[in-house]
Formats: sequence, structure tokens, C-alpha cells
Amino acid sequence: MSSIQVRPATLRDAKGIAEIHVSAWQDAYRGLLPDAVLDALSVQKRQAFWREAIDLCEPQVLVAHIDNELMGFVGFDRSRDKGTPSTTGEIWAMYANPVHWDKGVGLALWDAARDGLQEEGCTKVTLWTWLRNERALRFFELAGFKRELGSAKTTEVGGVRLEELRLQRSLV
Repeated sequence: MSSIQVRPATLRDAKGIAEIHVSAWQDAYRGLLPDAVLDALSVQKRQAFWREAIDLCEPQVLVAHIDNELMGFVGFDRSRDKGTPSTTGEIWAMYANPVHWDKGVGLALWDAARDGLQEEGCTKVTLWTWLRNERALRFFELAGFKRELGSAKTTEVGGVRLEELRLQRSLV
């Protein structure tokens, strides 16, 4: 059996990344976000976003694959949060194709992103997730992330108010 490989994304990967992004949102957030928001997600719009991100390397984007079949992706870079030191990195996005959930894709992506952040001189990493996103919370807490007290904020998506919180962990 082949093992999961992780490599830097290329512009050719943008459509596959967009397809994974949309399908992961639709599966993971059904019941959390309004159906109308999830059903309106556009692969074309996500593809344009990811093409630009890959082209500008902001964030850095890696893809997980087996035999060139994309299984998931991660985007990471310096933290976008105001007031954080330049040694703080952030996982901007990390998603696996739902057909590949629970197969080690997330772990392969996290390991590669952690290595990339350390190479950039980051000593800490953060990420934002919804409080009700139990799958992501469980994954990241098993990877050593802790909930950051006092970080919770409310965002509105499609008329629904959701609590977001920041998770963080040391990279040293």
C-alpha cells in the first residue's frame, strides 16, 4: 500500500484544492452552518482564491496525495492576528477530502506544516476554529493544541452566530 506524500502545491492543484475545500465544508459543517451557505459554495471562486494563494505563496500551501490523487491540503504562514510576534505561525486552513477522513491525511499535513513553520523560525502556532467543530477540536487537541482562554469571538455566517476560538501550541 502506498503511503501519503506531502508536497508544495502547484497552480495545477488549485482546482483539486478548491474541490476538497468545498466538499469538506459541506460535509463537516452541515448542521453547523445554514444549508443555503453550504449549497452556495463555489469551486470556481475557491479555485481563484487558491490559485492566487499558491502564486503569491501567501499562505504557503501543501497538498497530501497518494499516487498524485489529492487527499487534502494545508495553508500556513505567519499569524494574521494583530499583536502577535513574528515567531507565531498560523494554520490558515486544513482540510481533507471527506472520503479520506480518518486515514492519516490530517496528521501528514500537520507534520509537514509544523516542519515548514519551524523552518520559518516560528516557535508557536495558532489556528481558529468554531467551538462546535468537534472533529477539528478533537484532532488538534490530540496534536497538542490547547484552547486559548479569552480568545473566543462571535462571527456571523449566513445569519447564524457562531463562537470561534483560537487554539495554540508550542513548536519548540
